[in-house]
Amino acid sequence: MGCSEKKLEESNPSSDNKNTSKEDTPRKKDSKNDKNLGEENDPIKMFTKKLAEWDKNINPDDKNRIQSIVILAGIVIILHYLNQKNQNKKKITWKEFTTQYLATNLVESIVVKNEKYVEVKAKNVPSQILTFSIGNVASFERNLEQVQNELGISPTDRVLVQYETSWDLFDVGSSVISYLSTWIIPILFFAYLATALRKTMGNMPKGVQQRGKSPFGSMFGFGESSAKVVKQGEIDVQFKDVAGCEEAKIEIMEFVNFLKNPGKYEELGAKIPKGAIISGPPGTGKTLLAKATAGEASVPFISVSGSEFQEMFVGVGASRVRDMFSLARKNAPCILFIDEIDAIGRKRSGSSIGGNSEADNTLNQLLVEMDGFNTVGTNVVILSGTNRADVLDPALMRPGRFDRQIYIGLPDIKGRASIFKVHLAPLKTDLDKISLSKKMAARTPGFSGADVANVCNEAALIAARDAANSIDEKHFAAAIERVIGGLEKKTQVLQPNEKKTVAYHEAGHAVTTWFLEHADPLIKVSIVPRGKGLGYAMYQPKELYLYTSEQIFDRMCGLLGGRCSEKIFFDRITTGAQDDLQKVTQMAYAQVTQYGMSDLVGQVSFNQESGTSFQKPYSEATAKLIDEEVRNIITTAYERTIALLQDKRDLVEKLAQRLLEQEHLERKDVIELLGERPYKDKTTYEEFVEGTGSEEEVTELPEGLKGWNETASSKAET
Repeated sequence: MGCSEKKLEESNPSSDNKNTSKEDTPRKKDSKNDKNLGEENDPIKMFTKKLAEWDKNINPDDKNRIQSIVILAGIVIILHYLNQKNQNKKKITWKEFTTQYLATNLVESIVVKNEKYVEVKAKNVPSQILTFSIGNVASFERNLEQVQNELGISPTDRVLVQYETSWDLFDVGSSVISYLSTWIIPILFFAYLATALRKTMGNMPKGVQQRGKSPFGSMFGFGESSAKVVKQGEIDVQFKDVAGCEEAKIEIMEFVNFLKNPGKYEELGAKIPKGAIISGPPGTGKTLLAKATAGEASVPFISVSGSEFQEMFVGVGASRVRDMFSLARKNAPCILFIDEIDAIGRKRSGSSIGGNSEADNTLNQLLVEMDGFNTVGTNVVILSGTNRADVLDPALMRPGRFDRQIYIGLPDIKGRASIFKVHLAPLKTDLDKISLSKKMAARTPGFSGADVANVCNEAALIAARDAANSIDEKHFAAAIERVIGGLEKKTQVLQPNEKKTVAYHEAGHAVTTWFLEHADPLIKVSIVPRGKGLGYAMYQPKELYLYTSEQIFDRMCGLLGGRCSEKIFFDRITTGAQDDLQKVTQMAYAQVTQYGMSDLVGQVSFNQESGTSFQKPYSEATAKLIDEEVRNIITTAYERTIALLQDKRDLVEKLAQRLLEQEHLERKDVIELLGERPYKDKTTYEEFVEGTGSEEEVTELPEGLKGWNETASSKAET
C-alpha cells in the first residue's frame, strides 16, 4: 500500500511541482507598501524619517539652540576623552627617570613615541605611564647607554628601547587648534564682521547717521551713550542735606526754578542759561550738590561721567555725545549733569603731532551740541563738575555754552558748623549737637565737607571700638587726630635714645610756638607715632585769608623749633625734621617768587606751577638772587629760633621730661609747665565769628527764589 503511494508520487511529479510553484510565486503588492514595509524593518531608515519630520516641524530658533547644545556636548566629550587619556600619564624629568626608576631596576619597558617623547612603564605602578620629552633619538640613546654603563647594569639586564610611530589624537588636536587660532578663526571673524556691517548698512534708514547712530553703534553699542535718566524719587539727597555752600545752592535753585516756572523769567526777557560748571577742591560737595539737584528737580535728570566718552575706537566719543544730547532733547525740559568734565573738556592740542585727535573730536562735538545750529529753544540745562577748571578749553567756558562758573571753595567756620549739623543728626550722642557742631567747627580749620563727614564717621567707629553706649567728646577729639595725623601706632618700638630725641624735638616745636605772637595756638603734643611721623604737635590754625611777612616768619620759626632743639640738646641733627624743612623752604620761596615780600628781588611774582614749563620765567642772575634771598630768610629764622630756645632751655627740658613720662600732653598740661601764653588766643567759635555779622551761616533765599520748589499752578492755588 505504501509502495503504490510512493510510486504514484514519483510517477506524477508535475502535480508536486505545480503546487510548489503556486506556493512559491510571490503575491503581487503595491510598490509603496513594499517600501513602507522595508522602512519598518530598517531602524536606521525609521530614525532618519523621524528626524526629517522633526527637522521640518521644529522652530528655527529652537533648532539653532539644539544644534549649539549638540556641538557643545561633542566638544565636552572630546575634551573628556583627551583628559581621560592623559590622566594615566605622569610627566617626569630625565633626572627622576634615571635616579628613581632606572637605578632601582623599576623600568619594565621604554617606548619612543613619534621621536618626540618617551613613555616608560614602571614595574611598581604598571597602570601608570611615565613620560618625558627628548630632543632627538640619537642623543637619547647615547645618554641612556652612558647612564646604564655608569650604573653597572649588565648588557643582559638592560632595558631595550622600542620605537612607535602612531597617530595621537591629542597631538593632532593641538596642531589643529593652533592652526585654527592662527589663521582660520581671525579670517572667519573678519568675514562675519564685514557681512554684518554690510547688512547693517543696508538696513539703516536714510539719514540715520545724521542722528548720531553709526553702524558700529547699532552692532555693538559702542556709539550709544551710557547716560542714566534719574527719575524723581530715585535719589533721596535734597538741598537741606547740602550745607556750607549756600551761594552755589542758590545758583542751582535758580536753574531748577527756571525750568519749572519759565514764565516769570520770559516776561522780563530773560533766556535760560545753557549751563554751569561747578568747580572747586576735592571734597567740597560738587557731586553732592548735583545729587541734591536730581533729588529736588521735578524735571528729568540725566547723569553721565566724562570718562565714559573715552574709547579705543575712533569716533565713538563724538557718537556718544550726539546720542546723549539726543536723549536730553527727547526728555526736555531736563537737566544734564556731566561729572568730571575735564576728561573730555581739556584744552585742544596745538598740533597734530603727539596730540589726541580723538579727544579733540569729542570736545568739538560737545561744543557743537551745546551751541550749534540745532540747539535753539531746547530747554536743556547742562551742569558739570570738576576740580580741574584750569585745564578746560576756553571755547567751553564762554557764555552761551557754560554761562556760569560756580566755584565751591573750602567752607569757612560757619559753613563747617552747618556741615557738622547735617552729619551729626543721625549720630547717637548725649551732647548738645548745636554747641558740639560749633566747637568742632572751631577745631577743624581747612577741613572740607568730606573731611567733616569723615570725622563724624570716625568718631562713631571709635565709640563702637570702645564699646560705648553713645559718642562722647573724647571720641570726636580722637577722630580729628585720626584724620589729621593718621593711625596711632602703639605697637611701634622706639629705642630709648630715639624716643628721647623725639621728645626734645616735639618740645622744641611746642615751646617755640608758645612764645611767638603769630604762631598757631598749641592744643596737644605727643611722642606716640602717628602715620609716617614719630611724634606730632597739634595746633589750632588761625583761619586767615591774608598773611603778613611777620606771620609767615613766625610760622617758619615754629617749624624749625624741632631741628633747633636737637642741635641745642644733643649737638647733632637727625632726619626727623625733613618734613619741617620742606615746608619752610616752600614758604620762603613763596615769599620771594610769588608774594613779592623780598626787597632784594623786588615786587615781582613768578607764579610758575611745577611741571608746566621746562624754562624758568626769569634769568640765571635772577635765579641766583632768589636762591641767595631764600637761604638768607631761612638762616635768619633758624638763628632766631636757636636764640629763643636757648633762652627757654629749662622749659624745653621740663616739657621733654614730662613727655617721656606721659607721652601725651594736653593744653592744660602745657599751661601748667610753661605758664599762660603771653598772647591772647582765639579758641572758641564765638571768638572766631565775632565781628562777622552773625553767628550762623546765612541761608535766607532771595525774594524771587522763595517757594522755588513750587510750580505756578500750586502757587496760584495757595
